[in-house]
Amino acid sequence: MADATPIYGTAFKGGSAILMARVVDVDAGVIVQADITSIAYSVYLLDDSDPTSRTAVTGHAAVALVVANTIYDTLQTDASWTADTTGYNFRHVVNRSTAEAFGTSGRNYLVEHTLTPAAGQIILLQFRINVL
Repeated sequence: MADATPIYGTAFKGGSAILMARVVDVDAGVIVQADITSIAYSVYLLDDSDPTSRTAVTGHAAVALVVANTIYDTLQTDASWTADTTGYNFRHVVNRSTAEAFGTSGRNYLVEHTLTPAAGQIILLQFRINVL
């Protein structure tokens, strides 16, 4: 079993972020749309001096995502994926059209996705974003 590790990235102040990952289940099988009944995400501003403190960003707390728009049934290997040649099955573009997600430069944010499977325990996916 792989260790739980956040995915690190960067974004511009006031910008968005394209978040991609290869998500597997507890048996290391790549998840597909039918495996997931719901997805929600939250963006948190982190306190660099207190690792247990996080503040939800207004407009980005427990936002539901459409599974079919976020999870792919086959691994994608387009030019936007540079991590390896295997590909990704999760993609979320943080929508900033109604509320800014990354408002303070020089700070770190956490984007946390909760994937609820049709069977088994929830899957947490975390992205740590350093804002420039």
